[in-house]
Amino acid sequence: MEIKKSPKADLEGGKTLSVLMGLVVALACMFVGFEWGTRDIQVVTASEGVADIIAEEEIEITRPEELPPPPPPPPVQAAPELLNVVEDDVELEQQEILSTEDDQSAAQVETYVAPTVVEEEEESDNQIFTVVEKMPSFPGGDAALLKFIGNAIKYPVIAQENGIQGRVVVSFVVNRDGSVVDAEVVRGQDPSLDKEALRVIGTMPKWSPGEQRGKPVRVKYTMPIQFRLQ
Repeated sequence: MEIKKSPKADLEGGKTLSVLMGLVVALACMFVGFEWGTRDIQVVTASEGVADIIAEEEIEITRPEELPPPPPPPPVQAAPELLNVVEDDVELEQQEILSTEDDQSAAQVETYVAPTVVEEEEESDNQIFTVVEKMPSFPGGDAALLKFIGNAIKYPVIAQENGIQGRVVVSFVVNRDGSVVDAEVVRGQDPSLDKEALRVIGTMPKWSPGEQRGKPVRVKYTMPIQFRLQ
């Protein structure tokens, strides 16, 4: 059996109308609300806000007060000089003023004294020089000296048998008259060779003496003598 509804009892037809009415009412309420809540809004630019913030944060710079310079010290007043006023009728004692230029005794001429000449002491006759202005020399020169030594040497037999040879250094003094004295061995080689060297020196003729300041003096002379086997 089919159930039939009455059109008056059908509620679905009024549902759509109710929804539309509700939307209209809601939109009207919202419009009224927006219009009622409108107010003036002040727009502040960024530059103005930053300027206010900077102005609030600026710190006042304090500067020291400039003090006036101290007043200069008062000038020192010199004490007034006391002048002793002398009357014209008072006689003053005349005083003589003497100077060194008026002293005739100081104008004496000093006597010139020549400097004393100290004479150099003459060299002692026994003084021996090692280096002089003119050294002593053998008659005929060095070549003649070597020839004389070569002819005067007699090679010791004991030295020849033992094959001894070498150089003997001797020294001697040439007197002011050229004679040769005080011969001695400075560096020897062998007793036999040393003795022969001293013998040869003792047989030398007179030398030309050495001179110092134009005067003959005693000079010590050193000379080597070579011994060599043939």
